[in-house]
Amino acid sequence: MPPRRRIKPDEGASALGRYAAGEQDKQVIATAVRYTLEELMTRAPGRSVEVRVPPFGAVQCIEGPTHTRGTPPNVVETDAATWLGLVTGQTDWTQARDQGQFGPAATAPT
Repeated sequence: MPPRRRIKPDEGASALGRYAAGEQDKQVIATAVRYTLEELMTRAPGRSVEVRVPPFGAVQCIEGPTHTRGTPPNVVETDAATWLGLVTGQTDWTQARDQGQFGPAATAPT
């Protein structure tokens, strides 16, 4: 069963495009982050990694061992600007990691 979406794909894509074009409205950012997290969950289903972009959202994704309680062992946490930069290709994962833009548990998903 595919995950339940809260952001309509056309609204999410529009918000992501507006963000990529330079718009910095908080609602646009929130919609773009939530939409892209939902896309990640849809394209890489599973529960072995949790991706957090506070305060906008968190999803579990990628097949593998699952957890049922507490913080999972595989967590990627970053801010909205870094997340959307990664999603739009404006930010490089290794460079962001080396600059400390992820939480301490971050590792590159495979």
